[in-house]
Amino acid sequence: MAWTFAGFDRITSDPDILGGKPCVRGMRLSVQRVLQVLAENPSWEELRADYPDLEPDDIRQVLAFAASQVDDEVLPLEAS
Repeated sequence: MAWTFAGFDRITSDPDILGGKPCVRGMRLSVQRVLQVLAENPSWEELRADYPDLEPDDIRQVLAFAASQVDDEVLPLEAS
């Protein structure tokens, strides 16, 4: 059974799909994978060419979902 996250109707989690990782609309396309591809090449057009079922609203929700997972906690820096 798939679940959605509050405020993110296109981001789902299903234990039977990728072990429950957050995915786009129940596809075997994880939020993490979309972010990895965008980090390597931020072209939405190329991303959609590789994943033709991906819609612009999916990409917007992936980015918003990722942003919602990062809190504003300040982490101390360590000298390297």
